[in-house]
Amino acid sequence: MAVALTAAACTGNGGGDSDDDSDGAQAYPREETLYTSGAQWGPPSTWNPLMLGQLATGTVGLVYEPLFLYDPLKGQYRPWLAESGEWTGEDVYEITLREGVEWSDGEAFTAEDVVFTTELGQMETVHYHDVWEWLDSVEAVDEHTVRFTFSDPRYQEWGRWIYRTSILPHHLWEGRSEEEVTSGANENPVGTGPYVYEDHDQDRMIWAKRDGWWAEEALGLEVQPNYVIDLVNSSNETALNQVMQGDLDLSNNFLPNIAEKGGDEVHTYYSGPPYMLSANTSWLVMNTTKQPMDDAQFRKAMAHAIDVDQIVNGVYSQLVQKASPTGLLPMWEQYIDNSLVEQMGFGYDPERAKELLAGAGYEDTNDDGFVESPEGDPIELTLIVPSGWTDWMEAARVISEGAQAAGINVTTEFPEQSALIERRNSGDYEIVINNERQMSNSPWTYYEYMFQLPIKDSQDTVNFGRYENEEAWELVEELNRVSVDDTETMRAITSQLQEIHFEEMPLIPLWYNGLWSQANESTWTNWPSAQGDSHYIPTTWNGYFQLGSILMLTELEPASE
Repeated sequence: MAVALTAAACTGNGGGDSDDDSDGAQAYPREETLYTSGAQWGPPSTWNPLMLGQLATGTVGLVYEPLFLYDPLKGQYRPWLAESGEWTGEDVYEITLREGVEWSDGEAFTAEDVVFTTELGQMETVHYHDVWEWLDSVEAVDEHTVRFTFSDPRYQEWGRWIYRTSILPHHLWEGRSEEEVTSGANENPVGTGPYVYEDHDQDRMIWAKRDGWWAEEALGLEVQPNYVIDLVNSSNETALNQVMQGDLDLSNNFLPNIAEKGGDEVHTYYSGPPYMLSANTSWLVMNTTKQPMDDAQFRKAMAHAIDVDQIVNGVYSQLVQKASPTGLLPMWEQYIDNSLVEQMGFGYDPERAKELLAGAGYEDTNDDGFVESPEGDPIELTLIVPSGWTDWMEAARVISEGAQAAGINVTTEFPEQSALIERRNSGDYEIVINNERQMSNSPWTYYEYMFQLPIKDSQDTVNFGRYENEEAWELVEELNRVSVDDTETMRAITSQLQEIHFEEMPLIPLWYNGLWSQANESTWTNWPSAQGDSHYIPTTWNGYFQLGSILMLTELEPASE
């Protein structure tokens, strides 16, 4: 899909006049406009910040903002709508809000908005409903002070909530039904952020810079583009051409062989391999409720049968990094127990895979090249990844070939993404690749994904392998109750969890999925870089503006200057 650099005529308050094209469309001034792509997979249809995974790119971050930002590269919180926050007791957390913050409609931002947003979680369909399992009350002490009292403080989870949750305007959302709150489109959103709704079409979302963003006066920050136009994802080749030609300033989609094809015209975070930051871990997830995946020895054999180096070097051309056997992201390196990795870790070793299979009673009894179960039953397994995800499809083929070489009959299947999600969540599958958990404030989020109990009929977000281990889940809950500053205790608990992981292998870490980010510097420069002064997260993916990518927009510089 080729994308023209024009948009429907509309009015806005973003600064700069636009010139009319001869065809009647209105073009936004190129030197004032940032073109992005990579997060939106369909026409913009909702601006509801509670509809995670569906909202128009920029709804959270450009319009709605959190109390804090979290910098995953430095491991630091940055006060945002909140001026400060502290635990005043074991079960009481108080936040002091910034004064002078206004919603884009001119109404004052107050403690009432924070209380209202928090209490929306009492609705069962709000995604942070579970916070009320351990939060007892929230109250406005005064216009700029909010007190949270907990019945069971979960410090790690709370440390995530304060930067992940968008604060909503009480004066506009009060009185909405639960259906409106959780599934309403919320047209013309009103937020505290630096941009407002300008227009949208089937192939784009257009945001305009607004006057009076609080951070200009409070923090001396100013977003540089007067317009942000996010384009719906097109084909990889189209996006690559757009970046190289300067029609697209930032692509956050996977572009195969970008290092080879992009040349000097394309900017990446690292100038050499792996070129991209590590965003999340890609795992091989086996359905532990089905034989033989219910056998830890079989799962360990699979771990030794996968040539991850071939995936990293061949499929990705070194755009990604091989994962630690623990699967913990590089940002959590301090929590990796290297002695355990040395003693119990795994790597590509087909002979070791065969030894593990033989030791557990898996033998090729009919000489077809594949082992049968200890009971003599044939083993025929299918690995599924979404159709069209070309990198994962090729990785799946590498995994299948490695498994078959070790004597495990694994074939591949590529269903449509919606069908795969339904099968994965319901447990109607055998093996799948997954990477649901991204950078965060704590490795707790990683282990919650791996071990969460109880298992539900539909596993919508975690533990897709349906692995049940009460001891591991108790450790995860113990970790959740540790202060985010107590790294020593956190390391002790994560070490125990890593030992269980190596003993049981409920999932197999493969590679660190890249934070795909390719930029052209012909219109905008000073993109985040490992070599430059700006290290912020270079993406528009949902959930990442709160991780500091909003600051990327304050550091961009026009190329003409």
